[in-house]
Amino acid sequence: MAVNTFVRDCDDSNPLIRALAVRTMGCIRVDKITEYLCDPLRKCLRDDDPYVRKTAAVCVAKMHDINSSLVEDQGFLDLLKDLPSDSNPMVVANAVAALGEICDASPTARASFELNAALVNKLLTALGECTEWGQVFVLDSLALYTPKDEREAKSICERVTPRLAHSNSAVVLSAVRVIMKLMELLEDTEKLQRKMAPPLVTLLSSEPEIQYVALRNISLIVQKRPEILKEEIKVFFVKYNDPIYVKMEKLDVMIRLCSQSNIQAVLAELKEYAAEVDVDFVRKSVRAIGRCAIKVESESERAVQTLLELIQTKVNYVVQEAVVVIKDIFRKYPNKYESIISTLCENLDSLDEPDAKAAMIWILGEYADRIDNASDLLESFVEHFSDDTTQVQLQLLTAVVKLFLKQPTSTQDLVQNVLSMATQESDNPDLRDRGYIYWRLLSTDPGAAKEVVLAEKPCISEETDLLEPALLDELICHIASLSSVYHKPPASFTDSRIPVRRITLPQRAEPTASGSTAEPAAQPEVAAPMPGIPAATVIPTNQGPNNDNLIGDLLSLDTSVQMGGGASDFLSELGGIGPGLGGGAQAPAGAPALSGDLFSLQPGVFQAGTSYSMPKEVWLAPNKGKGMQVEGTFARRQGQLYMDMSISNRAMSAMSGFAVQFNKNSFGLAPATAIPVGAPLGANQNIPISLPLSTVGPVMRMDPLNNLQVAMKNNIDVFYFNCLVPSYALWSEDGQMERKVFLATWKDIPNSNEVQFTLGNVALSSEPAEQRLKSNNVFTIARRNIDGQDLLYVSLKFTNNIWVLGELKFAPTGGTVALALKTRTMDVVQSVQESLDVILHY
Repeated sequence: MAVNTFVRDCDDSNPLIRALAVRTMGCIRVDKITEYLCDPLRKCLRDDDPYVRKTAAVCVAKMHDINSSLVEDQGFLDLLKDLPSDSNPMVVANAVAALGEICDASPTARASFELNAALVNKLLTALGECTEWGQVFVLDSLALYTPKDEREAKSICERVTPRLAHSNSAVVLSAVRVIMKLMELLEDTEKLQRKMAPPLVTLLSSEPEIQYVALRNISLIVQKRPEILKEEIKVFFVKYNDPIYVKMEKLDVMIRLCSQSNIQAVLAELKEYAAEVDVDFVRKSVRAIGRCAIKVESESERAVQTLLELIQTKVNYVVQEAVVVIKDIFRKYPNKYESIISTLCENLDSLDEPDAKAAMIWILGEYADRIDNASDLLESFVEHFSDDTTQVQLQLLTAVVKLFLKQPTSTQDLVQNVLSMATQESDNPDLRDRGYIYWRLLSTDPGAAKEVVLAEKPCISEETDLLEPALLDELICHIASLSSVYHKPPASFTDSRIPVRRITLPQRAEPTASGSTAEPAAQPEVAAPMPGIPAATVIPTNQGPNNDNLIGDLLSLDTSVQMGGGASDFLSELGGIGPGLGGGAQAPAGAPALSGDLFSLQPGVFQAGTSYSMPKEVWLAPNKGKGMQVEGTFARRQGQLYMDMSISNRAMSAMSGFAVQFNKNSFGLAPATAIPVGAPLGANQNIPISLPLSTVGPVMRMDPLNNLQVAMKNNIDVFYFNCLVPSYALWSEDGQMERKVFLATWKDIPNSNEVQFTLGNVALSSEPAEQRLKSNNVFTIARRNIDGQDLLYVSLKFTNNIWVLGELKFAPTGGTVALALKTRTMDVVQSVQESLDVILHY
């Protein structure tokens, strides 16, 4: 009854009643009510009153969020696309906002709606008459448009520039976003840069929260175009009542704007900051002084003198930060400021933080030939070698080796002592490996050791914290959004199930032979596979330090150690394998006879079998693909991963120009060749395709992990669909571990990473199951029989070097299999269990 009331109210003579009725129905998130909303919403989108039309525009976006297919099938998108041309600016703003939200959520809608010059002109006309938030929506839409030439870009900038004087900071930043993008197409940008500086400075007079957002955006702007604010550095000087998060951001911007013309004022300001009470702020201020010295060479001596004055204060954390930055200054200017080493050595006792100790040790090792008592100073650090962090131990090891190469006669005992502790007493593989390398170099070829250890150091960069140029360009296109605050692309923190609209700065058009300018290339919305990218690796949330290679450091495995107990660890069941470990342990009395000793087995040789492939399923239905239907599955044949598809033409006309590309995905999957469709595909015809895939494409974590987002193009349109890559298709042919490595790896992975399952209704016994698993790249490492139960210990390896170890225990009566899986990458466990279940049942 309530719904009928709303439907009747949509025909009321009062426009406020009509608008409230359609707004209320759009807020009720129930599918059945959504169906009743279709006819009233269609009427309201064509209503004579602009207030009703603007309300209906927002209602379309709400309805799309509830039932996107209904909105597209009922033609509401086409009606909504007409509203940006409306005569009322409020309707235009709401229509643009609704279209933006729908396009962000739907790749199909995104592909069907594109801005053109005529529509952009209408948006610019409505811009000045919109409300402040309407202006934000319009400006955000304009930021997606790439003009065809410099003249059009200049015209848009002139009409957007007045928005820089708006009182709403969101409008100002949105206008900055549009102008920063269009400046890439302009030759003369000096006037625009002068106009942009005052509004950006004004933002720093707002509330602290707005200041922080503005500063994060300004940080991007000064990295791209520092000349915009080069004369405004004093605005970024810290005020006494600024919150700490604002102070930190101001410091970063100050350093980026620091130049020879203003460095004296900056250094004086930073010296004052170093006397503040906030420890983190003081530390960053001291680091900033060092960055000034590295950035402006002509004033580096003044910066060094400032650091020495701070060291004389004897404040512990100030001294330690100063030592760290002085090390970088030594790297930047070798043989220039070594006279201050004696001052640093006077403060050795105050160094208790790893970074400061490591920096001081580096200085002692690097300049050991200039420090009379370098060996005594390093010995004082060696006394606490076992208690120091890995960072300090590594630096101390290298420094002692440097000292030995410079003073070989008097430091033999010291270097022998440190190498022994690094290789025999340390559990850290990095320290142990470096110790062995140094030991072998010194014992076999001291000349080569000197060339390696005492080699000339590369000059350090002036700006070590700048963003990558490609990432910076992408973030510039997302000014006034969360991306510009996080300094991360949207794809890194948004829902990965929807392909993110990727926006990059346009390229300046190059003059053609006729004197005109070529149109800038359109920016792709789905990331294309890139050749030459290294092998992909999934980055899970609970990844261990050595997750990229499960085997670890094979040279340091101690195979003489007996396996530990533990009810959950299957190694406790292998009590009789002691002799294989070289430890001489005997099997306990009464132990069951083994069908084969784990270490007496010969390594199996992989023989190609028939791997499993799921039946094809519909990936793209004809009603979604405008007559094109795509069915497919994934298969692995002769070591190559294939996407097997069947493309059918259910339309009345022929289809041609087929192409396919993938979005970034968890395993770096990308088409290895172009899609093999030559001749046009006639009506009611289909063609089978086997597309080889590579695993060296761009990587981005997906949810679920095996989700693959595909864009397929033909002469009609571009279509998007998702499909799931089965886990077994990603298991490589080199997944058989060595037996000792298997044991050591299982022991090394924590018991908390072991997951157990029960597979029911398995008709296979262990022997045919072993062959079926091998044909799907699951390799048996050992086979045992205990109390009538057959046990298989298996390993498999994903194409991106993720290893999974498993135990399968077959019940004597058949029917069930107890499965235990162990890996450092827990994200893949569920998909591995599902694939093994399918393999054992087909």
